[in-house]
Amino acid sequence: MPAPLVHVETSPTLPERADAVVIGGGIVGVFAAYYLSRRGLSVALVEKGRIGAEQSSRNWGWCRQQNRDARELPMATLSLDLWERFAVDSGEATGFSRCGLFYLSNDEAELAGWARWGEFARTAGVTTHMLDSRQATARGAATGRSWKGGVFSPTDGTASPADAAPAVARAILKQGGSVHQMCAVRGVETSGGRLSAVVTERGTIRTPTAVLAAGAWASSFCHQLGVALPIASIRASALALSPSAEPLPPALHTAAVSITRRGDGGHTLAISGRGRVDPTLQQLRFAQHFLPMFAKRWRSLLPGGFEGLRMGHETLGRWRLDAPTPMESTRILDPTPDQATIRLTHDRALALLPALKQSKVTATWASYIDSTPDGVPVIGELAAMPGLIVAAGFSGHGFGIGPGAGHLIADLLTAATPIVDPKPYAPGRFARHGATKVADF
Repeated sequence: MPAPLVHVETSPTLPERADAVVIGGGIVGVFAAYYLSRRGLSVALVEKGRIGAEQSSRNWGWCRQQNRDARELPMATLSLDLWERFAVDSGEATGFSRCGLFYLSNDEAELAGWARWGEFARTAGVTTHMLDSRQATARGAATGRSWKGGVFSPTDGTASPADAAPAVARAILKQGGSVHQMCAVRGVETSGGRLSAVVTERGTIRTPTAVLAAGAWASSFCHQLGVALPIASIRASALALSPSAEPLPPALHTAAVSITRRGDGGHTLAISGRGRVDPTLQQLRFAQHFLPMFAKRWRSLLPGGFEGLRMGHETLGRWRLDAPTPMESTRILDPTPDQATIRLTHDRALALLPALKQSKVTATWASYIDSTPDGVPVIGELAAMPGLIVAAGFSGHGFGIGPGAGHLIADLLTAATPIVDPKPYAPGRFARHGATKVADF
């Protein structure tokens, strides 16, 4: 585990009815439930394990605009404001701070790419500063080396992965919503061609609307509904170090390694984009969708092992509503860290920041990052299941844009003016490959 999970009270009884049911207690699910409950809806948040126990507590904690895809940038910008507003409105602490994100490079092509993005970002009102060699070397003095250039994005920041989702869950309870942990959703019921109920292991909740924010489990869940949603899970590994005796940048990225200061003063280390692809039947089913992405990232995406098959989150089997599902067998996805990546990450961090040599490794962990073929999340109602909004495939970006995604989901469910244009996230964009259409069994 990346850090001890923060305890969240579970509501004592499952409601018979709700205006909306949110399936999944990660950062996107809790923010969706939070914004729905703020609008006066009765909301039940249902989680098979514990709140924030998977990718939402195992990421870097970055909340960034820097280098975002143009389709995600508006949501990223608004999410930064929403992180701040949440603390004021709820009185709950997520550890969010606009500490600024700092990038360093000695690669001319990489620097040119950052500069091009910066020109685009300024047209969207985003503050980002290109640093020349002198400025980058001065700001990166902790590395003890010279740099050709860098970027500093002062309005970006970080939040605490261990604290954020539980804080939002507590806010939901304050607003009268209910939170149900260790309660897996097995499927849904329909009436008149649209969703009418959510079936859990503890009983059925009658509802006209539901949100599927199930992360790496979302594609398998959609499969039960006859919907093909192309998602590939990448196993990423990271580690934590004890506090350093010397002050270091709060959030630093280089091509070799990225380093983030944790709330306890220690640091999280990871290599951006590096992961293992664990083969599963779902991976094989959607291989044609992901081959271009895998080919582009072949240096950082390595062949995996049998972790995916063991976890059971990518299955093509059919579930029964009256029998345990794979989600009840694996309450929390806790895959084995890739030790080769852990060693490489640690070695690179010590080479980059000599001050870390006095720190000790306090934890190592892995997580499954749910990705779409184009790296942009799916957010929208499924044509094959009216009343069900899917929010998945955040491709490693979900933590930072969680507030904006949750707000957009609430907008879509309540027919409010969307906080951002929902079209770039529509599930139907994969329809040409068969995604979101009724599958053949």
